[in-house]
Amino acid sequence: MAIGVTQNTFQLNVVSAERTLFSGSAHALAIAGADGELGIRPGHSPLISKIKPGVARIAGDLNEPEEILYISGGLVEVQPDSVTVLADTALHGSEIDKARAEAARKAAEEHIRQSGDDVNFTQAHVELTKALAQLRAVELTSKTSRKAR
Repeated sequence: MAIGVTQNTFQLNVVSAERTLFSGSAHALAIAGADGELGIRPGHSPLISKIKPGVARIAGDLNEPEEILYISGGLVEVQPDSVTVLADTALHGSEIDKARAEAARKAAEEHIRQSGDDVNFTQAHVELTKALAQLRAVELTSKTSRKAR
């Protein structure tokens, strides 16, 4: 994880409309905020931010590999002792179908090449960003799985 981890923890809840993906103590969270990467540790200053499509990295149990989630967007609320991520859609990295994400990436790239107006280009760019984030989550999950062996 790119941010330092201490023994201190905060309560972290990551939820989507479908389910709770993580609920428990965490040492650190790295997530893609609207204005850049957010590194959150215990005692962080309060904030509310939009989150953009990307990967969330959770340092939960220090004896286990970090948990990797794909987040399609949403909101994050940070308090000094708790963090809540309200995700539009979220998946564990291990749940992502790599072939499907790769197909979505290729379709979005083709859509960008063929876009004639700003609306189509913007939508295609969002779809490309989501597909790339899913592929990154798959990649990071496979790396952490290999390290755990």
